[in-house]
Amino acid sequence: MTDATTPADEISILRQKADSAQLPGLVRDRVATQIDRLARLSGSDYTLEADRTIRWLDWIVSLPWQARAPDHLDLNQAKEILDKHHHGLEEVKTRLLEYLSVLKLKQQAASSPSPLNPQPTTHNPQPFRAPILLLVGLVGTGKTSLAYSIAEALGRPLVRIPFGGMGSARDLRGQSRLHLEAEPGHIVKALRQVKVKNPVMLLDELDRVADTARHDIMGVLVELLDPEQNKAFLDHYLDVPFDLSEVFFIATANNTGNVATAVMDRMEPISMPAYTDNDKITIAKNYLLPSAAAEAGLPQDSLVIDQDVWPLIVRPLGYDAGIRTLQRTIQSLVRQTALNLVTGRHQVLHLTKDNFRQYISAW
Repeated sequence: MTDATTPADEISILRQKADSAQLPGLVRDRVATQIDRLARLSGSDYTLEADRTIRWLDWIVSLPWQARAPDHLDLNQAKEILDKHHHGLEEVKTRLLEYLSVLKLKQQAASSPSPLNPQPTTHNPQPFRAPILLLVGLVGTGKTSLAYSIAEALGRPLVRIPFGGMGSARDLRGQSRLHLEAEPGHIVKALRQVKVKNPVMLLDELDRVADTARHDIMGVLVELLDPEQNKAFLDHYLDVPFDLSEVFFIATANNTGNVATAVMDRMEPISMPAYTDNDKITIAKNYLLPSAAAEAGLPQDSLVIDQDVWPLIVRPLGYDAGIRTLQRTIQSLVRQTALNLVTGRHQVLHLTKDNFRQYISAW
């Protein structure tokens, strides 16, 4: 609040925001009560309680209670996006296409007259609950990047919530605003960040929460992922329910041993494959190299790698299930090519069996 803004002005602004926020009935009544209470408090000197109320109201009116991202329901385009970024992974791609197919059928049914639906409507038809995917695999097998591709295929924003080292259930569902320095949990913060109620929400590394808080965090996850409970998810700071039923949850884990059985029961686990040498060669040639070259601004064909060199680049990296080390190797080659171009040493870096050791460290 600036020096020129009076408490009455701020209350008026909050009323306007609340009127335009499309709040559910219960929340709207709570907000109106708190604004009236704040108006009474503003008649006296500034108080800590007034500050708490203003912060709470600001969080409430800033959340996407009704705003949605429109879904892209073109199955061919979705498949093209997934194929463009990922080699194989047919099971995951099929699950997403199945989900999009059901969304498309529900949208058509909602907008077409039928004996069961004599008055079609396109305004917020009953949402189809997305499957909750759990991508399980070793480090570097593409779990996180696949989640971003799924969000792109759906046309929804993605928000990532890291669970690695999370030490308290309050990190997920906030703390009562009666406490000093209280704030909402990661779920509510994520929704405010993306400004829609149906984002793709990536719950990353579920198996890596702190041991001391594992039981409590898993309890919150059960509520978060259960379709009968997450339609009225309660963040302790907000203290009003928020409907998470339209969120597309994707979780990742290196293994499932540290994930509670009750949480596992609410997800569809999909094993991410460990890549063979041939898989890695395909990924390096068709995905990693073109992407790294484009990011670095390399001219086309300025980095040429002979076919018989690719197995030498991958080995002994083939013993690694993931591709992160291979990705770093490709990026190193791209940087060396860029240096050669800028300094005028070479216009083309051509890797052969005879010279590749000059550019790649011995393993």
